[in-house]
Amino acid sequence: MSWLRKGRLRDWQRSVHLSARLIAGRRFWVVPFVVLPWIAFQLGRLAIEGWRPQGAYRPPEAQAILIGFPLVVLAIGLGVRIIAGDIDRRTLEITYTVPGGAHRAWLTKLVAAVLLLVAAEALLGLTTFVFATEYPIGALYGALQAALFYLVLAMAMSVLFKSEATGALATVALLVLNGVSSGFGEMQLRISPFFNPAALPNVDSADLIAWTVQNRIGFLLVIPVIAALAFGRAERRESMLK
Repeated sequence: MSWLRKGRLRDWQRSVHLSARLIAGRRFWVVPFVVLPWIAFQLGRLAIEGWRPQGAYRPPEAQAILIGFPLVVLAIGLGVRIIAGDIDRRTLEITYTVPGGAHRAWLTKLVAAVLLLVAAEALLGLTTFVFATEYPIGALYGALQAALFYLVLAMAMSVLFKSEATGALATVALLVLNGVSSGFGEMQLRISPFFNPAALPNVDSADLIAWTVQNRIGFLLVIPVIAALAFGRAERRESMLK
């Protein structure tokens, strides 16, 4: 039976590889590197004399500013292509013929997108640590949480509007609304995917732990729910093909 498991694993790896090409292009392996110019841009801003009186970036700023924001932008770009890519390419009807249901093809694309985000975060995390600032290890999870939330949100918005472009615009609008409501990081909201406990050094440790657990568990539940809702709507063949 071991040969059967190996065969299934190879099939799954090939499916993820093909899915990555569909959502990110033939040179999908380049995609994780597109976030690195953001770090170079931020370091360049620091080099401008007098731009930042307090000096270099501080550890609490790594999660949202240096790692989280470029990762979220990449997540939105990938998310809108998971399902709406089939709509824009007019291959949606073909996807409905996939054995086991179209959601299997979309789920594989979602897995490919997550792997690309993890690779991008690894590069961002390394360059941030080496060239910008040290940061707590929890910052990596916090940044990935925000990216995964906006990945599935972009996927859902693109299904709702049946368009990559419109879905991206709607998701960006919600991202801006989130930024405005939190003062673009000045206020840490427990209901925000960008919640960063390292930015609250003066809060009682017991309260901070409770808030962090509530936020992390909450989004562990919200993210798959949004993905399931997006898949469920996309599976309505008659509605999607109109």
